[in-house]
Amino acid sequence: MNSTTLYYIHDPMCSWCWGFNNTWNQVQSKIGNKLSIQYVLGGLAPDSHEIMPQEMRHYIRENWQKIERSIPGTKFNYDFWKNCTPMRSTYPACRAVIAAKNQGDKFENTMINAIQQAYYLHAKNPSEDSTLIELALSIGLDEQKFTQDLNLKATQEQLSNNISLSKSLGAQGLPSLILDKNGVKKIIKIDYNNTESILKQIFA
Repeated sequence: MNSTTLYYIHDPMCSWCWGFNNTWNQVQSKIGNKLSIQYVLGGLAPDSHEIMPQEMRHYIRENWQKIERSIPGTKFNYDFWKNCTPMRSTYPACRAVIAAKNQGDKFENTMINAIQQAYYLHAKNPSEDSTLIELALSIGLDEQKFTQDLNLKATQEQLSNNISLSKSLGAQGLPSLILDKNGVKKIIKIDYNNTESILKQIFA
């Protein structure tokens, strides 16, 4: 049987993934049911309660500015750096996506979007469990189950499996698109402003 899967390797706290959103949504819309799309969490930064060093904060702020210049329409709320205590940890947000999906596949994308909007538009900190639980409630999840699942060993194991899969697929940074056609893998070059160039590579 012929099988084709497009893997999207991402992290909900990856700023370039946020910048890619509009183009990626258009790509998915054009693909429709022509092939299977699977999300894979790449896991940018492991768990840490250490406050982010000033050099890292400066680097990330500069990256946001670069994305705004490179991808028209992408916005960031820089109040995050004043209102929050930033930690270099994206694993909690990744586990939140898994915990949300446990309550139904439809919640995977809903949680990703909720985390991105909270972080980039509303200056909230998705490295903190309290923020993630608040978001779970806002999208209609069972709070008790979500809170329980968020830091379960099994949830972390799923995240570890996702990260291992992203490496075995040959992902080079985040976001990445990898097309697997009957076991033959092809890296799709991402153009953040050009849906058609991505689709041409997928359907070549």
